[in-house]
Amino acid sequence: MNASKSMTDKKRFLIFLNILVSTIASSMLSTAMTTALPPISADLSISVSTGQWLTSGYSLAMGIIMPFTAFLIHRLPTRKLYLGGIFVFMAGLVISLFSGSFLTMMAGRILQACGNGVLMSIAQVVILTIYPEEKKGTVMGWYGLACGAAPVIAPTLAGILVDVINWRAIFALALLVMVIAFCIAWGIFDNVLETWQKKFDSLSFLLSIFAFGGVTLGIGNLGTYGGSHPFVLLPLGIGILTSILFALRQFKITEPFLDLRILNNRYFTLSVIGSMLLYFIMMGSSVIMPLYVQSVMGYSATVSGLTTLPGSLAMAIVSPFAGKIFDKLGMKTLFVAGAAFLVISNLGMGFITMNTPLFLAAFYNVIRCIAIGCLMMPLITWGTSHLRPSLVADGTALLTSLRTIAGAIGSAVFVGIMTFTAGHSAALSGAEANMHGLNTAFWGMTAGALVLFLIAVFFVKNAKAALES
Repeated sequence: MNASKSMTDKKRFLIFLNILVSTIASSMLSTAMTTALPPISADLSISVSTGQWLTSGYSLAMGIIMPFTAFLIHRLPTRKLYLGGIFVFMAGLVISLFSGSFLTMMAGRILQACGNGVLMSIAQVVILTIYPEEKKGTVMGWYGLACGAAPVIAPTLAGILVDVINWRAIFALALLVMVIAFCIAWGIFDNVLETWQKKFDSLSFLLSIFAFGGVTLGIGNLGTYGGSHPFVLLPLGIGILTSILFALRQFKITEPFLDLRILNNRYFTLSVIGSMLLYFIMMGSSVIMPLYVQSVMGYSATVSGLTTLPGSLAMAIVSPFAGKIFDKLGMKTLFVAGAAFLVISNLGMGFITMNTPLFLAAFYNVIRCIAIGCLMMPLITWGTSHLRPSLVADGTALLTSLRTIAGAIGSAVFVGIMTFTAGHSAALSGAEANMHGLNTAFWGMTAGALVLFLIAVFFVKNAKAALES
C-alpha cells in the first residue's frame, strides 16, 4: 500500500487538519494542569503535593503507553485505532470534568494520557505515510507548530478559564474540541497504514511497563525527594534494570515488541540523541524561566507569561519554515543553525544579573524557541525517513519515549542545580544567590547545547552525502 500516491490532495489535507485539531486539544492538557492545580487541590480537599500527581501521574502513564503504541499501530486498523484514541481521551475528559475526588480525577488523567499517547504516535506515522518524501518536512513543520505551541499557550488559557469560570471549564473546552474532531475523523479517516497479525509478547510488555514507568517515576520524584531518597532510587533502579532486560529481549526474540534494531541505523540514532538533548535542555529552560521571572525577579505570573510569549510566537513562525528548509536543503543546515542558536541563548542567560532588563531575557528566550522550531520536528522527520515504512511506528514510539524521559531528567537536573548552587553560595544571599543558581543551571544547558552543536557539525552529513549513503 502506498498511501502517499493513492490518496487525493483533498483527502490528505482533511486527515492532516483533523490530526492538527486533535493534537492541539490533547497537547494542551499535558501542561494546563500547572495553572489549574491550586484550585483543583482546594476543591478536592487535597494537598498541593498530592495534587501534583495529576501532572506527574499523567507523565508516568504516557511513559508506559508509548512503547505499546508501536504494537497497536502494527496490529489494529488505522481508523479504528485513531478513533479509539480520541474516544479514550474523551472518556478521561468526562471523568475529570465531573470528578469529585482525587482518585476519580487521577483515573481521568490516566485515560487522557493513554489516549494522548496513542494519538501522538499514530499522528506522526500517518503524516509520514500519506505525504510524499518532498513534502514531509513541511507538513511535519506545521504539525510541530501544533505540538510546540499548544503546551506553551495552555497554562495562560487555563488561567483565564479558571479566573473567569472555574477549572472544570478546561476539560469542558477540550471535550468540545475532541467531540468535533471525533465526528470529522469518523467521516474522513481511512486505513492508511499496513497491519499484520503481530504476536503480542506479554513479557516484553510487562518489562516495558517497569522500564519506562520506573525511569519516569524515579526522575519525576527527584525534584520532590532529592537524589538519595528511596522514592527516587528504588523506581529508578528497577527502571534501569528492567530497561536492560527489555533491550536484551528485543534483540533476542524474532518478532520484537519494540524493534530496537532500528538503532543500528546511524541517522535514526543521531536523531534520537539529538531529540533527547533538545528535550533535556528545552524542558529544563521551560521550568526555570518562570522561576527566574517570578521567584528571582519578583514579577507576577502575568509578566512571566508575557516574557515567554514572544518566544512562543517565534517558534510558531519558524516551525513551518523549518519544514520547508528541511525539504529543500536537508538536515545539516537546520541542525547546525538550531544547535548554534541553542548555545547562544543559554550562554546569554548564564551571564544575566539582577540589573539585566527583562526584555533581554525575553530576547534570549526567542532565540531558544527559534532553535526548538528548527530542530524538534525536523529531527523526527529526518530520523524516520531513513527507516523502512514498516519500522516507522517503532521509530516514533521509541524516539518519543526517550525524549520524554530526557525532558523529565532535564527538568529535575537543572532545577536541582539551581537550588543546590543557590543554597551553597556562601558569599550571596536571597535573590542574588538564586540568580547565581540560575546562571549555573543555564551554563549546564549551554554545555548540553554545545554537545548538540558538535554532533551537528561533525556527525551529520550534508543532504547529498546522506542520500548517496
